[in-house]
Amino acid sequence: MNDKPKRRAKTRKQHTPQARYGEIVQALCSDPTVTFGSGKRGSGASALCIGSKIFALLSSQNHFVVKLPRTRVDALVTDGAGQRFDSGHGRLMKRWLEVTDESPHDWLDLANEAKAFVVSKV
Repeated sequence: MNDKPKRRAKTRKQHTPQARYGEIVQALCSDPTVTFGSGKRGSGASALCIGSKIFALLSSQNHFVVKLPRTRVDALVTDGAGQRFDSGHGRLMKRWLEVTDESPHDWLDLANEAKAFVVSKV
């Protein structure tokens, strides 16, 4: 008979896309140059911005979306990390990457990369 206590298997806490995005918003809004919400309707209402420029958002399909240089988006799409974002008008946006919840890439890292890209363009 085994008297050792049973160990529970460690499980990674699952976060919804909204919760993950909320953590990113909280982390990045500690920077006074970052604002949450662009004043626009739709996706812009819950977007992360530098000035009036959006750099990250959660789409209506609950996919994380970031603005990056076109070559970086091309590379990430080629690697299978995401796809080019379609805002619903049937046109893929060349500088916007849509990442699903299953993506192995860290959303906060991508958001910081997008923030740096937008700052370089302001």
